[in-house]
Amino acid sequence: MGRFHHHADGTVHRHDHDHLEDDHLEGHHLEGHHIEEHARDVGDHTGYLETGSTRVEVLEALLSENDRIAAANRRDLAEAGVRTVNVMSSPGAGKTTLLRSTLIALEDRLRIGVLEGDIATSIDADLLEGHAAAVALVNTSAGFGGECHLDAVMVRSGLTRLPLRALDLLVIENVGNLVCPAEFDVGEDARAMIFSVTEGEEKPLKYPVMFRVADVVVVNKVDLLPYLDFDLDRFLANLRDVNPDATVIQVSAKTGEGVAVWFDWLCGLVPSAPAART
Repeated sequence: MGRFHHHADGTVHRHDHDHLEDDHLEGHHLEGHHIEEHARDVGDHTGYLETGSTRVEVLEALLSENDRIAAANRRDLAEAGVRTVNVMSSPGAGKTTLLRSTLIALEDRLRIGVLEGDIATSIDADLLEGHAAAVALVNTSAGFGGECHLDAVMVRSGLTRLPLRALDLLVIENVGNLVCPAEFDVGEDARAMIFSVTEGEEKPLKYPVMFRVADVVVVNKVDLLPYLDFDLDRFLANLRDVNPDATVIQVSAKTGEGVAVWFDWLCGLVPSAPAART
């Protein structure tokens, strides 16, 4: 059946796929009604749908269900003593490269697990295998309709394949996308957004929700600044316009510049994390 989510322009976007069979979603009941019954009420449409009162009710029910599962994820992670960060970015921003160097650098300080989200393939998960304490792959094309993001249900499916009590920190590497991942609570404690200087300084204004929800914005590929027509000061001003409270860390995952600040930010999420070795 179809799934819907809301965009800032007031439209509702439908994704057609089957939900994971999960003990928390058995029957897909939302507020006493079956999702399929709601879907019949609004008709079998595709693409963007004009927002109406019935559709808004369907949307609110679906997002409410996602939030319920996210709360269950957060509870289970907390009970296992695991802190969780949701890492988001556009495709090609360098989050997998940065994450790989992070796993190597923090191997002696934290037991880090990775929940890798991708539409298809295990390419990124394979790059991290052997460096993380554990890796679980969630392909959204496998039973989730090829979604452009992870939601709480998908994350819950990955959590069942991770040894949570053997971890200190879980990094969720979300699907590369500057829109949809920001709209879904998946049970994380913090959100990190990886931004590449190759993307343009206007991105916070064009994709404000992504930048607004981030606790930290990691500006990656700063080694390329001498070769780009990129106004870093303008980007930072645009970012402050939409999220004045975000922590900003400038790094180069390739050269290692600034990455120690990123490592310390991650360790700061885990109260028991040992200090960096001098």
